[in-house]
Order: sequence, then C-alpha cells, then structure tokens
Amino acid sequence: MSYRSLGRTGIEVSPHCLGTMMFGAVGNKDHDDCVRIVHAALDAGINFVDTADMYSAGESEVIVGKALAGRRDEVVLATKVHFPMGEGPNRGGNSRRWIVRAVEDSLRRLDTDWIDLYQVHRPDPSTDIEETLGVLADLVREGKIRAFGCSTFPAEEIVEAHHVSERRALPRFRTEQPPYSLLARGVERDVLPVARRYGMGVLTWSPLASGFLSGKYRPGAPVDLTSGRAALTPARFDPEVPGNRAKLEAAERLIELADGIGHTLPELAVAFPLVHPAVTSVIIGPRTMEQLDSLVKGAAVTLDDATLDAIDEIVPPGTNLYHPDGVWRPTGLTDLAQRRRPPGERAAR
Repeated sequence: MSYRSLGRTGIEVSPHCLGTMMFGAVGNKDHDDCVRIVHAALDAGINFVDTADMYSAGESEVIVGKALAGRRDEVVLATKVHFPMGEGPNRGGNSRRWIVRAVEDSLRRLDTDWIDLYQVHRPDPSTDIEETLGVLADLVREGKIRAFGCSTFPAEEIVEAHHVSERRALPRFRTEQPPYSLLARGVERDVLPVARRYGMGVLTWSPLASGFLSGKYRPGAPVDLTSGRAALTPARFDPEVPGNRAKLEAAERLIELADGIGHTLPELAVAFPLVHPAVTSVIIGPRTMEQLDSLVKGAAVTLDDATLDAIDEIVPPGTNLYHPDGVWRPTGLTDLAQRRRPPGERAAR
C-alpha cells in the first residue's frame, strides 16, 4: 500500500482511515467484534485510526484503546474534542479549560501516552481561536499530542485560524476533516482549495453519505427510521422529504454508472474522494466486518476521466444535494440576533 503525507507533519498515513463512530452504543455494541474489525483493518494495511470523545459518550475511544493494546506503535491515532461530554456549561467547546480536561480523558480512555492528531471537532464562536490554538500548542510541547487540526470548519474559519497563528507566532492547524462524497461536493468550492493553499492534510468523512451510497436505500423502498443512523436523525432519511428523494434519485443513477464499470456503488463512493488532489485519506466507518471488506475494496478502484465526467453530470462539481453536517450550523444562520436588526433599527431613515 502506498502512503500519503499528512499535510506538512512528516507523518505518513494510508489513503483510507478507519473511522470508529459506529463502534459502541450507536452502532456495534460488541466490543470484541469491534476489536476484530480494527485488527482486520490494520492487517489490510490501514495505519490510520480516527475516533472522537463524543462517539457513544467515550465508548468508542475505550474500544479503540483495547484494540491498539500491543499495536500502538503501528498506528497513527486521531481523536477530537468539542462536543459536550456531560451536563454543565463547561464540559464542551474549544476553551483552554475544557481542552486541558478533555485531552486527559481521551488519553485515559485510549490507554495511550500520546495522540498523533488531535482535532477540534467544530468551531466554537464563544471562544477566541487564539485561546484554542494556544492550548493546543501547549499540548504539543508537553508531548500529549503530536499535531493538531480542525474538523468541518468553513473555509473562512480555516483562513482566520491560519492568520491568527501567523500573527501570534503559534503553531497552525495541520489538517482539516470535511464531509465529502458523491452527493456532497460543496467543499470543492472553497475548503479543499484553501487546504491545498496552506499545505494541510485533508481527511474526508462520510464517503457513503450517511448510507445513501451504500445501496441500502432505494426509491420506493421503505426506510426503517428506528435503527442505525436513521434513528439518530430521522428527517435526513425520511423518503417523503424532497431533499431525500433527490439523494435517492442521484444514487440510482450512480448505481447504474457503477454497474457499467464493473463495481459496486460503495466501491465507487469510496474511490471518488481520493481523486481530488487535496485529499490525503478517506475515513471509512464500518459497523461490521462485512462492511469493512466491502469498503476496503474501494481502495483498489481507479476512476478514469470518462467515469468522473459522468459523475459530474449527475452531481455537478461544488454541489451539495443535502447539508452534510447534521449536527452543527453557523451561528450567523441559527442566531436570529445576528441576522435581524432590532425592529426599531430596520427602517432606513
């Protein structure tokens, strides 16, 4: 297997990364089976494992820690911080206070002395980015993390972070982890070009578009909204929602395209993000051994220009058929006070 540089970190990683969001309570609850999946991925040549503290409230990190016992030196290990980890106003976010606590919790759950890549899971408008970069720099100096990056940051937030790093002589984000798939190509407009400009590594997530590119969901077929990912966000899977119908229709055309080149839709989906020159590694998130085997096959698929042109006809470059981040929205959209002047100030006088 050929490896790729993780931005300008000097770290070499496999073109596919094992994501463990579906390990634990929200996915595969059998810890021993999850450990077997991790070992199978490592044996297949994957050397990069990505998790997060909030996945199943820390359970995913515990499973990864068990799986890497005796094999830690083989693996580039990544985890994340930001989302709430319990009750209380200070048990989440990107503040120094929380990150100092959260990294210790992650190290304990992962049963390791260091984290290779520590990622800020989402922006935090309540915390100055300088504070976040400052505490991450301290963690590097302390040897608790080797490098740090961001996840699902808008392009303008990435640019601001780099500007602050330069102005304050702080280490900078070395990686970005955006959603990117055949159905969600919006990052091609700005995030991916910005990442290339700054020499960042890019780890893309959700290549199967939350399962819509797995072949499981088909037009006219009933959808179980009580289990798996559909149970977490039913509105994103309900076939009666117009946006979901558009995803299903595009997926049908992509199935025909995949069949025409002798591959499955998941293989096409996993191969697609690696075509982009900004992408370092694609995160695959299997729940079962069978899913891992299916996704790993995508690593051997090479897409030619004719296939890529056909994909562009189905989903144009830079187009999202749905909002790929189901858990975060910019406060500029969600906070009415940031979009609407007080009534007395709205009229031009």
